[in-house]
Amino acid sequence: MGPKPLKIAVLAGEVSGDLLGGDLVAALKRAYPAKLSLMGVGGPALEAEGLRSLFDFSELSVMGLTQVLARLPRFLSLIRSTAKAIIAEKPDLLLIIDSPDFTHRVARKVRAALPGLPVVNYVCPSVWAWKEYRAKAMLAYVDRVLAVLPFEPAVMERLGGPRTHFVGHRLASAQALLACRARRSSRAVPAVAEPKTILLLPGSRRAEIAAQLPVYEEAARDFVSRNGPARFLLPTVARREAEVREMTAGWAIQPEIILGEEGKWQAFAEADAAMAASGTVILELALAGVPCISTYKTDFLIKLLHKRIKIWTGALPNIVVDYPVVPEYLNEQVRAGSALRWMERLSTATPERAAMMAGYDRLWQLMQTPTPAGEAGAAVVLDLLQEKGIIPACAHASADDRP
Repeated sequence: MGPKPLKIAVLAGEVSGDLLGGDLVAALKRAYPAKLSLMGVGGPALEAEGLRSLFDFSELSVMGLTQVLARLPRFLSLIRSTAKAIIAEKPDLLLIIDSPDFTHRVARKVRAALPGLPVVNYVCPSVWAWKEYRAKAMLAYVDRVLAVLPFEPAVMERLGGPRTHFVGHRLASAQALLACRARRSSRAVPAVAEPKTILLLPGSRRAEIAAQLPVYEEAARDFVSRNGPARFLLPTVARREAEVREMTAGWAIQPEIILGEEGKWQAFAEADAAMAASGTVILELALAGVPCISTYKTDFLIKLLHKRIKIWTGALPNIVVDYPVVPEYLNEQVRAGSALRWMERLSTATPERAAMMAGYDRLWQLMQTPTPAGEAGAAVVLDLLQEKGIIPACAHASADDRP
């Protein structure tokens, strides 16, 4: 008799987590010889692997404590209903991906009802930034952590958290990103007098887009005033298209609104520089080799809690390389004047651009792993299932052989 079919409950609350989940599940299907079925919460990438999401995962895309508090009854209801659905299904594994405010709360409830259920957390919570006590607390409901940043296993070990593996980031081996890097490596840096192409990436959540677009508009207008005609590319997700078009309808300098992953990577390949919301997209830009700055506006409650945040930077490339590579601006510091001047310096051959590209090279080196992230993560998952006696020993690389 061959290996039994596996049922996996998966929870992804945002676009980046959905992509990570889809990549990992696809690798699991390649590595495990029996049928694998999904239930839980996710978006298009996981749905392409067979998930029927319990609800539209965009409901979880809120920004800041004020929004969470405003929608707290609905948020708590989703936690309860999701946990109840998973408990009823009795899956073989629970895979939680990022979005800890939602996924970890569900995992605690599920583990309480199903104490023998293996739980894997993909994307290490930022315990290195604040709330270090969360690492040890995770021992009660998480068996393994799949880290996407190379320093995280050592941090989790120091803080007494669950066993953590650096599996790498799917971006470092993604064909679209690799193709983009190749295209960019063959491009000449534009001369000062040449028209520039500037990427505008205000975020994927409604509130962050609304907070940042006015600054980006002013920066774009002043950039053209100072430097002459330029292209402005604004990639967005389909569910935000109507809002972005409405918010930019009155702009004097109209951006080109771009939809879909293929269009986004095309824009990355063509861009001379970018201004972008703090988050995964800054890592995407850095790995692709697009000079950029990071901007972000938090709500007032987060501002009140800033003293509890221990990390020195919010830009992932800076954290990994351990020195300032990407300039970042927060809250009142997010100003059009700073943004447009950085776009001027980063879109031509300047010392600032050269220094950033050297930092990007170091980042690329540090993010490399022997195998793609999905495959490394799948090996950890299968080892855990074997350790728990849920599946027999099968032909796959041991997680102990992974970085």
